[in-house]
Amino acid sequence: MVLVVVKALDILEFIARDADRAHSLTEIAEGLNMHQATCVNIMQTLVEKSYLEHLGRKKGYRLGPMAYNLTNNLSYSQHLVAAAKEVMDELTAQFNETSILGVIRNQKRFIVHLVNSDQDLQVRSRTERSLYETATGRLLLAYLPLKDRDNLIATIGLPPSPVWPEADTQAGLEGELQKIRDQELCITVSPTHIIGLAVPIRKQKHVIAGLSIFLPEIRCSAARQHDIVLALKRASLTINERLDA
Repeated sequence: MVLVVVKALDILEFIARDADRAHSLTEIAEGLNMHQATCVNIMQTLVEKSYLEHLGRKKGYRLGPMAYNLTNNLSYSQHLVAAAKEVMDELTAQFNETSILGVIRNQKRFIVHLVNSDQDLQVRSRTERSLYETATGRLLLAYLPLKDRDNLIATIGLPPSPVWPEADTQAGLEGELQKIRDQELCITVSPTHIIGLAVPIRKQKHVIAGLSIFLPEIRCSAARQHDIVLALKRASLTINERLDA
């Protein structure tokens, strides 16, 4: 029996008993009769692998998306996915392009729902990616509260120039994020010629997710891009209304 694996499972099981709230480090360590240093080291790994989510020093830890993904349980962000699923199905059917619903989890863009196209040439995206690499990630970063955004950037650093050349300085990054907020839209073109288009999803006026379509540049004429942006904005309004209902 590998002791560290047992302890990791004990931590997950302890938090899962009351999954609707966050648990402090002290509460978890004392509840499992585990040394705090050992406990926090294990939990850091679980956070990195998205089995736990760290909500901050004062709030503590809760189950992360990968813990729910093991059983295809939509309890994580369930209300958000329920509000968006039908709309995203229609969006993908309209353009036959992949649509995603993304949030920030553990300082990365995390996909909570995805609808694939049936194109012969399809674009695939990893569940977790750097915020700077994707349209959804950049958009979500732009709408973070200023203090949270500053703290996150201090942790992950500025974007590398090859990834986002206009934003490789603090002033450049702030300027790019302001453009996203002004337009309520983020458009990216990757080095592999993939275009991403993302718009904000709001609940009670707060941006909680990003809705995106991404597709090969060869299938994205100016006219089609215009149509996709309009459809994304209409879809986001519908999802917003469902979230606020």
